[in-house]
Amino acid sequence: MTATRKTALVVAPGRGTYGKGELGSIARLHGARFADRIANFDAQRRDRGQPTVTELDGADRFSVATHMRGDVAAPLIYTATALDFLSIDRDKFDVVAVAGNSMGWYSALALGGAVSVADGFRISNAMGLNSQTHGPGGQVLLQIVDEYWRPVPSLRAQLLGLVAAIAARPGHALALSIDLAGMLVFAGNEEGLAALLAEAPPTPDRDPLRLAGHGPFHTPLMFGSSDRARAELPPSLFAAPAIPLVDGRGHIWRRFASDPAAIRDYTFGHQILAPYDFALSVQVAVREFAPDVIILPGPGDTLGGAIAQALIGIEWQGIASKADFAARQASNPVLLAMGRTDQRAAVTGGQ
Repeated sequence: MTATRKTALVVAPGRGTYGKGELGSIARLHGARFADRIANFDAQRRDRGQPTVTELDGADRFSVATHMRGDVAAPLIYTATALDFLSIDRDKFDVVAVAGNSMGWYSALALGGAVSVADGFRISNAMGLNSQTHGPGGQVLLQIVDEYWRPVPSLRAQLLGLVAAIAARPGHALALSIDLAGMLVFAGNEEGLAALLAEAPPTPDRDPLRLAGHGPFHTPLMFGSSDRARAELPPSLFAAPAIPLVDGRGHIWRRFASDPAAIRDYTFGHQILAPYDFALSVQVAVREFAPDVIILPGPGDTLGGAIAQALIGIEWQGIASKADFAARQASNPVLLAMGRTDQRAAVTGGQ
């Protein structure tokens, strides 16, 4: 170990991170070095009669209708994340823990060694398809922090109260889906979502956003996805992690004290059917493992804001506002996003 080696928390991104700007990035960044890995992923897709990762990443143009669909987005995101993780310069960084956001949990399983990289693709690919097996509905994102990334007083409580009231109405399903610190994602059926959009109090900076192509993730409406996952993805895929994993409850799966069957049960049960507290997972991870840096693999870097807002929520190392975070990034970066060229070079050693 070199004297300059830093400890790192790695956070795997979820849906919505492979966009127009990421088209072709898998081939460009990883095609030469990880040709065998990509060939394995392509073979898994081909065996299921699906377009390969190479074909999808190599398309002439980005298509929202195609590339944002769960059965396409999931394998592309997993591939970019897993290969970025394998590109981290381990002479410079000691990965001490792994977390993920929503479907990024499936990536985290592989990054942490609870499943193999090939089986991580199998799981992500299957869940991308299974994620389309649900009752009617979707997700809406609402911002709850101001322009300085500080919480708007009482807004979180107002929204949670409103959601509980709507969910109590006949025919309305609505619940918290993902807590992103500065933003809350709610999911439900069409009646529940319509009521939320009609009755939500004013939110700062951005209007409520219906997330295109997303189902009612992390709610009981996803029971079909959970059932299919349990039927299709056997216990033999899972092992105890080699690197500690922090899940969407803030629970830590430790290397020598984790039951693989329990990891699988969480992955295909609670993780699908109950809220995913991403902010808490980051906060627990930094408090427990005190990393020098947080590494955000690709694709993209859109999760960076949520990570920063999670740190602000606990005033991690004195970071209490957007300005504090920007100043820290300028002087001694705490967050290294591999979707950014300069920060990527710092993580990979220029590989």
